[in-house]
Amino acid sequence: MSNKVVTFGEVMMRLNPPGFLRIAQTRSFDATYAGGEVNVAIAVSNFGMPAAFVTRIPDNEVGDGCINYIRQFGVDTGHTIRGGDRLGIYFVETGASQRGNKVIYDRTGSSIASIAPGMINWANVFNGANWFHWTGITPAISKGAADACLEAVKKAKEMVLTVSCDLNYRAKLWKWGETPEKVMSELVKHCDIVIGNEEDAEKIFGIKAQSVDVEKGNVGAEEYRYVCEKLAEKFPNVKLVGITLRESISASHNKWSAVLYDVKSKSLLSSPSYDILPIVDRVGGGDSFSGSLIYALLTYNWDLQKSLNFAVAASCIKHTIYGDALITRIDEVEKLMKGVTSGRISR
Repeated sequence: MSNKVVTFGEVMMRLNPPGFLRIAQTRSFDATYAGGEVNVAIAVSNFGMPAAFVTRIPDNEVGDGCINYIRQFGVDTGHTIRGGDRLGIYFVETGASQRGNKVIYDRTGSSIASIAPGMINWANVFNGANWFHWTGITPAISKGAADACLEAVKKAKEMVLTVSCDLNYRAKLWKWGETPEKVMSELVKHCDIVIGNEEDAEKIFGIKAQSVDVEKGNVGAEEYRYVCEKLAEKFPNVKLVGITLRESISASHNKWSAVLYDVKSKSLLSSPSYDILPIVDRVGGGDSFSGSLIYALLTYNWDLQKSLNFAVAASCIKHTIYGDALITRIDEVEKLMKGVTSGRISR
C-alpha cells in the first residue's frame, strides 16, 4: 500500500494587515485559509506524498473559496462535508523586534463546532490511507468536535493506521465545559506519536520540563527527556515523542530545534539548532514540523535521526515564508540539512 496521510480539523480564513501594520491601523487585510491540520496536510502534499484533509465548512461561496485554496496544494478535499453557518476567522498581527505576534479568533459558531459523530464516514476516509493526524485544537472547539475526533481516532486504530497528534494547547478555545486533561487523555491514549511545543505537556497534563524558562527563551534539549518519559509513562501505546524547542530572543529572532524520544530504546535524539533572523512568519512553524516529520518517517523508513533533522530544517524554512503553509522543495531542505545556511542566490 502506498503512503497516504489523512488529517482532520478546522480550517479558517486568515486575515493579516499588510506588512507590520497593527490591526488598529490597517484599512485592508490579506486573506488566506489555514488551520493546524490543513497546514500539516499541505506540508505532506508539498513533498509529493498523497494527503487528504477532512473538515466541515459552510455550503456557500466562502466555503468554495476555501476548498479551491486547499486544492491548489494538491490536498484531497473529497471527504469534506458542507453545512453549518460560517467559516471561522482569525486575525494575525505580525510582530517585530520586542513586539510579539498577536492572534485574535473569530470562530464561535463555525461549521465544525456543530459537527457530531456519524457525520463523516471514517471507514471510507481511511480506505487506502496508512496515517491519521489530528491536533489538540479540534477537541478544544466543542464537545461535538471532540467526540468526532475520538470517533476518527478509534476507527483509524481499528483499521491499523499510524495515529499521530500535535498537543497544540489553545487556552482561548477550551470553553465548552470539560477540562483539556480529561478530553485529551482519552484521545492521546490511542496515539502512536505525540508532538508538542515547549509547554504543551505542561499546560494540558501538568508535565513540566525542569530548569527551563520558556518566557525568557531558555530551553535545553536534555531537559525535555523528563517530559518525554512522563508522556510515555502516561500513555503506554506511544512509541515516539517529538518536542519543538523555540528560543525566542525577540519576535524577529528565534533559535529553532527539536528533540525526538524513542520510547523503546529510551534514547533522546536532538536536532541541529537554527538561528532564524529575521523571521518572516512564524505561524504554522509547528505544523510544518509535524507534516515534515510524518513525511520523513515514511520516506526514510523510520530513520529517526534523519527524519528529525529533515523536519527541523523544513520547519526552519517555513519561518521564511509568508502565510501558514510550508512551500519548499525537498532539495532545498536537504541543502539546509547539509549545513548550507548562507542564503546565497541560486542561479
